Amino acid sequence: MDIQQPKKLNILLIGDTCVDVYQYGTVDRLSPEAPVPVFVPTHKEEREGMGGNVALNLKALGCNVNLLCGHRSIKTRLVDSRSRQQIMRIDDDVQSRPITFDTSIPDVYDAVVISDYNKGVVDYNLIMDIILNVSCPVFIDTKKTNLECMQGAWVKINELEYSKIKSECSGLIVTRGSRGAMCKSFEIDVPAPTVEVVDVTGAGDTFLAALTYNYLHTKDIKRAIDFANLAAAVTVQHLGCYAPTMEEIM
Repeated sequence: MDIQQPKKLNILLIGDTCVDVYQYGTVDRLSPEAPVPVFVPTHKEEREGMGGNVALNLKALGCNVNLLCGHRSIKTRLVDSRSRQQIMRIDDDVQSRPITFDTSIPDVYDAVVISDYNKGVVDYNLIMDIILNVSCPVFIDTKKTNLECMQGAWVKINELEYSKIKSECSGLIVTRGSRGAMCKSFEIDVPAPTVEVVDVTGAGDTFLAALTYNYLHTKDIKRAIDFANLAAAVTVQHLGCYAPTMEEIM
């Protein structure tokens, strides 16, 4: 896990983005009109989510990132200030057109990372074109269900997404929360450290960024998954999206 004088990595990141809004407030009573809590807002925070959060996580690890994205959705979370628990999430999703560009990109990138939340920026054709035409490793986090066309890339999904897929690919990595992550085709099962979980928001983004970073340095997928587990374990100890530093991870 020890990385000596790491190279400055150049990453091309393609994907959906959003603004994560955290509206904090208090709940002291029920509404007289209906059996629902009355939320009194006190203050608000905004953070980059989805692909924007992946970019922040890569930058926190010292990478140069070129982000290609479409329209930004807005996800608003109502958070109780005292318990720091989410009461509700309001999604204002914006569907984007698929990005089109020349996939025969110059050899200035160490990796292409795709953060696909199924909001329109990334389609199957783009994914296949990238895998076929770029000479660097490709890392994908996707909510799509047909993964067979993603052969040749490292594809990360969570356990719920895995239960819905219609086909697999050889580089499939499945994250399983507190039980760690596995790469089935390589018979790799890496446990996660035990931590107190505050919020799982953005943990998958952190995992993807850390997996990419460590694999590019070590070329060892088991070590990369282990490092990604450690990074995600830092993120889940914070409320909302979080980009851990190397010092926090190690």
